Amino acid sequence: MGSPTLVPTPSDTISAAGTKRATASSAESSATLNCAQMVPRLGAAPAQRAAKKFEFDRHSLVLLERVPGAKKLPEAELAQSQKEHLAYLTRMGESGKLVLAGPFDEQDDVGMRGACIDRTATKAEAKQPAEQDPMVKAGRLQVQVMAWNTEKGYLAFPKAPPVEDAKGAAKDAGK
Repeated sequence: MGSPTLVPTPSDTISAAGTKRATASSAESSATLNCAQMVPRLGAAPAQRAAKKFEFDRHSLVLLERVPGAKKLPEAELAQSQKEHLAYLTRMGESGKLVLAGPFDEQDDVGMRGACIDRTATKAEAKQPAEQDPMVKAGRLQVQVMAWNTEKGYLAFPKAPPVEDAKGAAKDAGK
């Protein structure tokens, strides 16, 4: 927003030199303004805002997909594999590399099972631990990894450990 436009009022005085002397209350001091300062110039272009420089935060998006034609497992074995899968994701989260994970629901392609968002510099850095997931190793899920760039500062993970804390813990995630 620009400065307010000042317009002389009957209680104001304009000197012969073209300056307006505003009448002030006893609590305020009076100010002298040039008439040219009070009225915006006709035809003047509005102030331009500086072009916003886009900066991105890089994340790795790991999609977990059901392997077509995967062998059907007995219920107890499937339950154990799921338990190991969740424990693995928990360890990855504690390492600070994995910041968000969860299953899909109500998707058109029921083969798409879930996604993870990782803080990694490269696709390979995200793919390697994703392929160590027990459900992937068992042939139940396969991974698809891609870079996902979001505008800097718009996507936050308040429950994920800070990146600095994650560096030492990342080595323990694969255990």
